[in-house]
Amino acid sequence: MKTSSLFLAGPAARLSLLVFLVLLIDQALKVWVKTNMQYGSEFTILGLNWAIIHFVENPGMAFGYTFGGTHGKLALSLFRVAAVVFLLIFIRQLIRERISFSILASFGLVLAGALGNIIDSAFYGMIFSESPYYGGLAQLFPPEGGYAGFLHGKVVDMLYFPIFQGVWPDFIPYLGGRHFLFFKPVFNIADLSITVGVLNILIFQWKFFRKKNGEEDATPPVPPSPPEEE
Repeated sequence: MKTSSLFLAGPAARLSLLVFLVLLIDQALKVWVKTNMQYGSEFTILGLNWAIIHFVENPGMAFGYTFGGTHGKLALSLFRVAAVVFLLIFIRQLIRERISFSILASFGLVLAGALGNIIDSAFYGMIFSESPYYGGLAQLFPPEGGYAGFLHGKVVDMLYFPIFQGVWPDFIPYLGGRHFLFFKPVFNIADLSITVGVLNILIFQWKFFRKKNGEEDATPPVPPSPPEEE
């Protein structure tokens, strides 16, 4: 089968649809939040005080973590691009090897999440105005231009789930008596997609890596029985 037709039918088509749907949901929610919410504002989901849409922007890595200022931001964006290229090549090889779709879907979720955050980093600074800290909304395609150049945009985060909080017991070294909150980071659909994909690979697809390393799961052959004496 030619490579061109390989990506138009069967598992490749389903995988492409999965990646597209994740990207569509991720970007639609980000654009809505960016253009309809003030920076730092929030509202609860279905009235639950532990499920919140909270608008922040992340100049660095996933789940709100930052990385190395302007130069670190550029390096991170370039790393994401390189990772996506590697994933595309790897997934193409998996399709050729007719790997099960559950494995393909896991890597597809990782790919979709990486692409979602790359879009923010690459283009949001060019197509959006800055989200002001003290009131006001960002504008899509502002007449004066965006707030940053190519690959220097900020990633939009909005999912916040502070499920429970408390105080560490005193007998725990270093942490004893300190307040904790779970889950503290604010993230987005792309981060969630990457996390689900990676967890599925690590927890449910470990046999895939054993086979990739040349280890087979077949039961070792039973040695033949000695001939019976007459």
